[in-house]
Amino acid sequence: MSTLARRIFDFDSIEGRMPDIFKRAAVRTVLLVLVVFFGLAMIANADPAGSNYGGVNAVTAATVGAPTATEVAADLGTTKTAMNFFFLIVGVGLIFFMQAGFMLVETGFCRSKHAAHVAMTNFVVFAVGALAYWAFGFALQFGSLGAFYWAPGAEGLLNGEALKVGANAFAGTKGFFLGSLGDGTYDPGVMAFFLFQMVFMDTAATIVTGGMAERWKFSAFLPFGVFMAVLVYPIYGMWVWGGGWLATLGANYGLGHGVVDFAGSSVVHAVGGFAALAGAMVLGPRLGKFKEDGTPVALPGHNIPMAILGTIILVFGWFGFNGMSTLAATDLRFSVIIANTMLAGAAGCLSAMFLVWKLWGKPDPSMAVNGMLAGLVAITAPCAFVTPWASVVIGLIAGLLVVGSVVFVERKLKVDDPVGAVSVHGVNGAFGMIALGLFADGTYGGGWNGVEGGVRGLFYGDASQLVAQLIAVAVVFSWSFGLHYAFFKIQHAVQGIRSSESDEIAGLDPTEMGVLAYPDMVGSGPLGEGGLGELPLGPAHGSLRPAGSEA
Repeated sequence: MSTLARRIFDFDSIEGRMPDIFKRAAVRTVLLVLVVFFGLAMIANADPAGSNYGGVNAVTAATVGAPTATEVAADLGTTKTAMNFFFLIVGVGLIFFMQAGFMLVETGFCRSKHAAHVAMTNFVVFAVGALAYWAFGFALQFGSLGAFYWAPGAEGLLNGEALKVGANAFAGTKGFFLGSLGDGTYDPGVMAFFLFQMVFMDTAATIVTGGMAERWKFSAFLPFGVFMAVLVYPIYGMWVWGGGWLATLGANYGLGHGVVDFAGSSVVHAVGGFAALAGAMVLGPRLGKFKEDGTPVALPGHNIPMAILGTIILVFGWFGFNGMSTLAATDLRFSVIIANTMLAGAAGCLSAMFLVWKLWGKPDPSMAVNGMLAGLVAITAPCAFVTPWASVVIGLIAGLLVVGSVVFVERKLKVDDPVGAVSVHGVNGAFGMIALGLFADGTYGGGWNGVEGGVRGLFYGDASQLVAQLIAVAVVFSWSFGLHYAFFKIQHAVQGIRSSESDEIAGLDPTEMGVLAYPDMVGSGPLGEGGLGELPLGPAHGSLRPAGSEA
């Protein structure tokens, strides 16, 4: 016991180290005092509730702290408009992020040997479309729009004289090479609106890449992006959203509020879906898709989890796609719109899943994915005008419709659509327009397209609104399918739009892209050093084969 005490209380040792101990204690005491001092000072000067910000001194005024009523009103108006601008730009980010969702869905639903090619078409269509739409498409769609209700002060910006036949407008005329020709469009409000509309256009274009996947030559894909962005999309978009003849069917001919499509069931999704149908028909089916007797053969996608992740991203982006189509944070209807969007997507997922579970014995994940997307597409037009229960009904019908449509397109039309783009976007885009004509309840949309009172469908007393919506369905099918079918036919005759049989067999990744999405699966060496030795390359690409390998 005494030995232990001596070890613990070694007074001789401690006495020799006393100066050092006192020095360290003094330093630590000083540091502790400084920490406490500055901590208390920070707490004393902090404003954790933010109450020091804003106030009367934040109002822009000639005399700081003493603004006049006019100065207060002006500052309030500027703040309101700035909030709407920011609202739009956040929407741009959400909708642009949908590009990643489409890429993941389409790539996951396709086979691995084409994965890089499918991803590349989704990626590059944005670059092509953005420039083409900036140069020509936006002016044709919105160059004669008039004032922005959400941004007072923009009255004289997009005021070109529309191309008309009688009282019916068909194309805008102002804003070509937007902001660059001294026409007054070099303006923050115009640029915010352009960005928002540009990502909508890109959504329509990227739908087509899925329906034509796995056999579309990349060199032929590029002109399509221009064609969609400068003609097909903006002209139909002008007819519905830019004050065109479909929008004025109500004011001019008494058909409800004219054609109403809140966020793009027809303008975006049906245009893209029916373009995909035209392209898939001209391209023909993938090798091995149909037996000699016409029986379809499943060509499973290589990564279902990837497709599901893409769908989750699309749902996230769709909240901006639909909700921010109010164009204004000050229009509080956006919360109803987002709720309706979510409900319809969920209902579509479940109805499609349970239907295929009943029919085929398994809850097919790919159909659950397309069911959710179908519900989202169908609610996009009516989302602002219907009740939550109606959104659920619309979603349930859309989920059933997409399953039936996929079967019909494949087994009856003999059209090969690898991702279901025609059924999800074309068929359900059309259904969404009809649903608005049925379920719109009249609580929103007063003054829409220059017609007084809220938008009402057949079930709420306005059969003429349904007539307008049916006209839109017929027009969008004729316009998008007809023009794209002619375009692809001519392009195929002049250029050839389908990859060679040998390239398709080998995969469009090595033959068209020169890279492999998954090099580990076929040899990890770089091209020319063993990376393609296992692939059956066609004769047109024999130069890619490593030296010494067999054909």
